[in-house]
Amino acid sequence: MASRLFNFIGGGAGAWRVLKMETVVGASLESVEAIEIVEGDSDDLPAARQWILRGAASYERYATRAEKDALAVIQPPLNRPAATCAALIPICKSAVWWNLAADERRAILETESRHIAIGLKYLPAIARRLHHARDIAGEPFDFLTWFEYAPADALKFEELVAVLRETVEWKYVSREIDIRLIRAEQSTPPDKAFCLS
Repeated sequence: MASRLFNFIGGGAGAWRVLKMETVVGASLESVEAIEIVEGDSDDLPAARQWILRGAASYERYATRAEKDALAVIQPPLNRPAATCAALIPICKSAVWWNLAADERRAILETESRHIAIGLKYLPAIARRLHHARDIAGEPFDFLTWFEYAPADALKFEELVAVLRETVEWKYVSREIDIRLIRAEQSTPPDKAFCLS
């Protein structure tokens, strides 16, 4: 798969309305009311915005052939009509992480943390796309993780995030923001916990 650039634009309007923004570790990010996602390298981005985070979706960098094949079989597409909840979780990893060789990072990611194996357990309920931002000049995060799920799967998503944050890999996270969203056209239900469990 060729790399594709995605712009996550935080501001007062967008296809995804922000329900909650939480700084998990490190510096915070300016609060916004909504996020718009624009694909491609475009100069025609909304002028009324607080921030833009950019990342490129590309190949699975640490996955083996067997893991890639397993993901391909059950990874659901994004933009499913029932998936009205989403999370954008930008992450930075420490210099210690980036000073490791690729095989050492792979060992922490999968042998010790079982990151891919954990993620497979929550498919197809939770769709996801990882965006690499480290190699884009001026970007404040290394990765932008995007998840979509149905309200009925909100507890599964909370469980997935909690399990991943307990792994060895997460000891290398130096900055993390957890942004929970709902599709803007989705009417707000009386229960505030619609997408939040």
